[in-house]
Amino acid sequence: MQASAVVPFGWARAAEAGCRFRRAADVDLPFLGRVYASTRSDELSIAPWSDAEKADFLDRQFRAQHAHYQKYYPNADWLVIEHLCHDIGRLYIERWPTQHRIIDIAFLPEHRGKGLGEALLRDLLDEAAAVAKDASIHVEKLNPAMRLYRRLGFVTEEDKGVYDLMRWKAGAS
Repeated sequence: MQASAVVPFGWARAAEAGCRFRRAADVDLPFLGRVYASTRSDELSIAPWSDAEKADFLDRQFRAQHAHYQKYYPNADWLVIEHLCHDIGRLYIERWPTQHRIIDIAFLPEHRGKGLGEALLRDLLDEAAAVAKDASIHVEKLNPAMRLYRRLGFVTEEDKGVYDLMRWKAGAS
């Protein structure tokens, strides 16, 4: 990951909601791991493991995911989402010639459901539309944000088992 710096993408809705972005750096890995772990807490709540075993599992899973993302999305922007000077989430996006791939967008639990994700996603869609590109993302079928993606015009393009590959088409909505 590159050194930390403010990223001035001009995402107006996110900025109005108090969000800023900076490039993630290696020093951010513990925070990014915490964001990842927060997205898995519900499914792990039923696992018969100790808290230490769950933490170890989540750490290993985060590291594997991080390595996978770095390998398969080498030109992505790896961003930490800040809100009112606090780190609250992560946004990973790669801009391909034909589409913008949202690799991951996640917030800490206390910042979910407050409209921040919707503001950011609408800005991302505006950015893609401005260059006549679609946007896509893999979404877990049981992810509560699935409703938001559908409301924004994403449609399931391919069933990937646990995930759906969803696409928003520029000019379609």
